[in-house]
Amino acid sequence: MKKLLFWWSELKSTFWFVPVFIIFLGVLLAFGLVYGDNLSQFEPVGGVGFFFPGSPDAAKGILTTIAAAMIGVAGTVFSITLVALTLASNQFGPRLVKNFMYDRINQTVLGTYVSLFIYCLIVLNTVKDTGAMQFTPVFSVAFALMMAIANIVLLIVFIHHVATSIQADYIIANISGNLHRNLTRLFPQAMGDEGNPLRLDPEKVKGGYPISQRLECSFDGYLQYIDSEELINVVCELDVFLELYHRPGSYLIKGLELAEVHAYEKLEEAALDRLRQQFLGGKTRTPQQDAEHAIHQMVEIAARALSPGVNDPYTAISCIDNLSSSLAYLTRVRFPSPYRVDDAGRLRIFADVLTFDGMMDAAFNAIRQYAKDSPAVLIRLMEAMVTLGKFAVTAEQKQAIRKHAKMTWNLAKRQFAEGQDLDDLKERYQKIS
Repeated sequence: MKKLLFWWSELKSTFWFVPVFIIFLGVLLAFGLVYGDNLSQFEPVGGVGFFFPGSPDAAKGILTTIAAAMIGVAGTVFSITLVALTLASNQFGPRLVKNFMYDRINQTVLGTYVSLFIYCLIVLNTVKDTGAMQFTPVFSVAFALMMAIANIVLLIVFIHHVATSIQADYIIANISGNLHRNLTRLFPQAMGDEGNPLRLDPEKVKGGYPISQRLECSFDGYLQYIDSEELINVVCELDVFLELYHRPGSYLIKGLELAEVHAYEKLEEAALDRLRQQFLGGKTRTPQQDAEHAIHQMVEIAARALSPGVNDPYTAISCIDNLSSSLAYLTRVRFPSPYRVDDAGRLRIFADVLTFDGMMDAAFNAIRQYAKDSPAVLIRLMEAMVTLGKFAVTAEQKQAIRKHAKMTWNLAKRQFAEGQDLDDLKERYQKIS
C-alpha cells in the first residue's frame, strides 16, 4: 500500500498530471453543459438576452473567437515558461528546473488555456443551423465567455508569478520551505526523554547466523523509496537479519551490494527477490524519504553563486541563512535509530540512517570549499556555526558544529589576505571553541 502511495505521490508531482486533469475536466464540462442545454431548451428574452447568444451564428462566432484566442495565448504561455526555465537553469542549475515544473500555478495556467480551447471545439461542433435542426447551446457558450474573461485575469497573475519566481530570494525561500516541510515530515518527533534507547550489537547478532548472502541491486539509478513496513515483515517471515548499506538518495549501480542478508540457511533467489522488491529506484532523486534532497538544491545555488562567472556572494549568504534555520530545527528532533526490531524485540534490520553530523556535512562542506576566495561568505558561515551552537543540545551536535567551525577557520588562515577580515572571523570562532 505504501508503495502505491509513493507512486501516486510521484504521479501527482509530474508536470503533465495537473494540465491533463484540467483538460479532462474541460471535456466533461463540455458534454455536461451541452446535455443540460439540450434538456432545458432555454431561450433568453428581454435584458437577459444580452448575455447569451441569440442565434447559432452568434454562438459560432463567439466560440471561434475564444478558441482562436486561447490557443494563441497558450502558445505565449508556453514560450514564457520556456524562457523562465532557461533563465533558471543557467543561473541556478538544471536540477532546479524540476521545481518550476512542479509549480501548480504554471501547471494550472497551461492546462486551463488548452482545456478551454478543447471545450470550445467540442461545443462548437454541437451548434446546428440547418433547415431540419437548430440548436444553440446558450449556457455552454455563456460559460465559455465567462472562462475567457477569467483566463485574461489568470494571464496577468501568471506573468506576475513568473517574474517573481525567477528571483533568487524567491527560489531560495521556496526551497527552504520545501526543506522545512520535508524535515518536519521525516523527523516529526521532538527530542526529549529518550528512556532506554536500544543498545544492540549488530556484530553479535550477525554471529548467530551461519549463512551470509549479498543482496544485489536490481537497477541503475537513485534509491528513491524503501517500504520499511513491508521489508520488516518479509525479514521476519524469512527469519533473517538484514544489514543495509544504503539509504534513499544514494546512487546505485545494478549488481552493487545493496545489503547483506544473514540467515540460518541459504535463501532461494525468489526470497531475495522479495527483499529487492521493497527498494524502489529511479533516474532522479525525490524528497519522499531523502532528507538531503532540498539541502543539495540549496547548496547548488550557493555553489553557482560563488563561481567566478556569477560572483554573487549575497545569494550564497542567503542560502547559508536558510540552511542554518533548517539545521537549527534538526537540533531539536530525534533522528531515526539504525535498529529495527520485531515484535519480540529481536534485531532484524541494521539500517544506514541520517545523522546530524551528516546533515551538517551535506549543508556546509561544498559551500565552504567554493567560498575559499570570499571572506564575506566564510565570515557568515562562521556566524552560522555560532548560531547553531546556541541551539545545540547533545554532545554529537556540538562536536559537529566545532568540526565545521575549525575547518572554516583553517581555510581562512590560508586564504585571507586582509588581517582585519581574519580577526573578524577569529572573534566569531572563539565564541565556539
